[in-house]
Amino acid sequence: MNHSRRRLATIGGLAFAATLALSACSAPNDSVPGEGGSGERELTPVKLQLQWLPQGQFAGYFAAVDQGYFEEEGLDVEIIPSGGDIVPQDALANGDVDYAIAWVPKVLGSIEQGANLTNIAQIFQKSGTLQVSWADSGIDSVADFEGKKIGSWGFGNEWEIFAAMAAEGLDSTTVQIITQDFNMNAFLQGDIDAAQAMTYNEYAQLLETPNPDTGELYQPEDFNVISYEDTEGAMLQDAIWADTERLESDEEYQDTTVAFLKAVVKGWIYAAENPEQASEITIAAGSGWGPSHELWMVNETNKLIWPSPNGIGVIDEAAWDKTVAGALSAVNESGARLITEEPPATAWSNEWIQRALDELEGDDLDLTGEGFEPIEVELQEGGN
Repeated sequence: MNHSRRRLATIGGLAFAATLALSACSAPNDSVPGEGGSGERELTPVKLQLQWLPQGQFAGYFAAVDQGYFEEEGLDVEIIPSGGDIVPQDALANGDVDYAIAWVPKVLGSIEQGANLTNIAQIFQKSGTLQVSWADSGIDSVADFEGKKIGSWGFGNEWEIFAAMAAEGLDSTTVQIITQDFNMNAFLQGDIDAAQAMTYNEYAQLLETPNPDTGELYQPEDFNVISYEDTEGAMLQDAIWADTERLESDEEYQDTTVAFLKAVVKGWIYAAENPEQASEITIAAGSGWGPSHELWMVNETNKLIWPSPNGIGVIDEAAWDKTVAGALSAVNESGARLITEEPPATAWSNEWIQRALDELEGDDLDLTGEGFEPIEVELQEGGN
């Protein structure tokens, strides 16, 4: 799996995923040669919509570009960042992109509203969402949320909170949801009792911040950390979504989907085996995080993916059912529900990821992460 690494195109001084020339998907390995007698294959353009800005959360996709895995599969993939101004599943449902990365509960809500989308690869096998409070706050579990100021980013990120509360039999109207920015400033200033954080991002922001009382960086023992993965509210997160109708009727899109997933699998294996290089790739792709924060992010993201005993991307039906149950039970502080009925059978399928994994068998790839070992990352002040 040693390939010469390609540097990503830059625009405005930032190597943004959205501007990658290597992006899209063509026919598999028997693609039509390019014009002009060059003997080069034509690459099929494909657009992949991220749910946020370039960062280690998406390291495998950027690695697939950088290491030439998409190109090997006959694809030219454009990776499009969001930053909150684009809803990934809406972009996919509107036909603006070919595939999208989005959390399962968010898309379940869109499907109930009429979007015709299919989860074709469940990349994150675990929830990475935390609720973080001060060690002396008395907030040690979800059962302690009632009457508290609970932070959330909104945009559908809050549903694990309410699913976990529902599982505890708690009244969601008793919490005050405080909309927090994608940082921990409000928490550090005392405006939030328990702040939302991802294992790979906001939690690291705390640990790279100096404690004003000591002058040293905050330590894990300074906080209570509630992991939603350990609650009944845990929901599946980063998944790859495709257009259901195209999957059912368009043979070229079907072939492209398998080729796309093969390259993605190789990209995430690269990130697992080469976290330092993967973090450098995401920085080159436009991530604004410092090097220690970016490496932490790649390492923690890998922990949410690996091991995948059934093969990376294979959807575990029990985890899917738990996510659906949580989505059905969740009621927010204003009484609104995420979904009111079971999603259709077309909402997920292992057909395409299994075909991709079957085609990769024999390529000396660790498709399950059996040999995965996370690294130790020492955060520096400010993530530098």
